Amino acid sequence: MTDLKGKVAVVTGASKGIGAAIAKRFSEAGASVVVNYSSSKTDADRVVADIKANGGKAVAIKGDVAKTADVERLFAETEKVFNTLDVLVNNAGVYKFAPLEEISEDEFHRQFNINVLGTILATKEAVKHFGPKGGSIINVSSVASAGVADAAIYSGTKGAVDAITHALAAELGPRKIRVNAIAPGGVETEGTHDAGIIGSELEKEMIGGTPLGRIGQPDDIARVAVFLASDDSAWVTGERLTASGGLR
Repeated sequence: MTDLKGKVAVVTGASKGIGAAIAKRFSEAGASVVVNYSSSKTDADRVVADIKANGGKAVAIKGDVAKTADVERLFAETEKVFNTLDVLVNNAGVYKFAPLEEISEDEFHRQFNINVLGTILATKEAVKHFGPKGGSIINVSSVASAGVADAAIYSGTKGAVDAITHALAAELGPRKIRVNAIAPGGVETEGTHDAGIIGSELEKEMIGGTPLGRIGQPDDIARVAVFLASDDSAWVTGERLTASGGLR
């Protein structure tokens, strides 16, 4: 397994889904993990308990990534508990599919504030805490960044994440900070179940368009995140790795 021993990672939106899977995989690879959550304390505590039960180190810290004060406190508490920071995963995100006629200002700002502003604010604060060896930042994008019907806002946020990834890789490279993105395809999570996607015609369409012939699982994405967090990807920055089973 790729080695993350001695590293400290903050994973935003890690109380469930892809974020929880990344937090657990990081721990299995040897990292100490901060499980960030916005409202799901019970779920975040469960992720921490699972990590500790397997001999890992983890702590749950509440914080809304779209609020500067919360983000500053998240990283201050991380420093207090683990003394350093090596990896940030900008996983926190929201989505809602709706046709153009149903788009509202409130929904636009909700998605852009969390998916885009949250990525920038967390990155801005994280770089203050990376040591002289630099660090790795992993942004969670989506194949939807190419543009998906009834998802103009969500696709827009993920297209912005891709652009931010390339821009910050160029800006932060001289400081030995790598910035990459993972673009999942369809993934079975609590969120896709709650949204009615799993078991729907949309899921069938996604599977039909996926060469590997199934819906993705959170651990499929977590394994890629471990690689990008590790020294195995030391010469990789500014990249967007698509983890979608071939779905485009």
